[in-house]
Amino acid sequence: MGRAFEYRKAAKMKRWGHMSRVFPKLGKLITIAAKEGGPDPDMNPKLRQAILNAKAENMPKDNIDAAIKRATSKDAADMVEIVYEGKGPHGVLCVVECATDNTTRTVANVRSYFNKNGGALVPTGSLEFMFTRKAVFQIELPASMDKDELELELIDAGLEEIDESEDGVFLYTDWTAYGTMHEALESRKINIIKANLQRFANNPVTFTDEEMASIEAFLDKVEDDEDVQAVYTNIG
Repeated sequence: MGRAFEYRKAAKMKRWGHMSRVFPKLGKLITIAAKEGGPDPDMNPKLRQAILNAKAENMPKDNIDAAIKRATSKDAADMVEIVYEGKGPHGVLCVVECATDNTTRTVANVRSYFNKNGGALVPTGSLEFMFTRKAVFQIELPASMDKDELELELIDAGLEEIDESEDGVFLYTDWTAYGTMHEALESRKINIIKANLQRFANNPVTFTDEEMASIEAFLDKVEDDEDVQAVYTNIG
């Protein structure tokens, strides 16, 4: 995925590690998955993966159980996933993925972050062509299999690329192949550490160190919002 991916991964992990609301954010995704497909992870692949992702971030079991319970509570607010697009400081392009029980609050907050930093929201769909959506799986490579063998095994499941580094083994497919790849990995009993959908800029842009300082400050504010799940940019 190149330098853009390496920057994005490093920057995201840096901010993610300092976000005080990390568990509530993960909890929202668990609640949404449980509400959509039921509270039993064995019968609900989306919930099963949301739980695995939460465990990978060391989310306590009590928090996970509470998030599932919220989905079945009569008093639980409806949680929805929504995407906003905008141009931030120095023209950086941003796609902001949110999970919220109050879209009025969320759009007002997200708009204010852009407006206060010299940017603005744009109509949803305006930046869609600027990004490619991929399914990304972090897996534990079986001791009995090397990367080349795995690649041959998974091509029919939609595998496009394998990246093996000190951080682990990452598989990339088109986002539409998420379910197919998930099933292929599970059927082969390959341990999935994390799995999600991510957006990659088609034409990454390089910014100066001075510009990056203000862009990073802006991204920190956006990602600290309790309703924001992820922010993708065209930073190269």
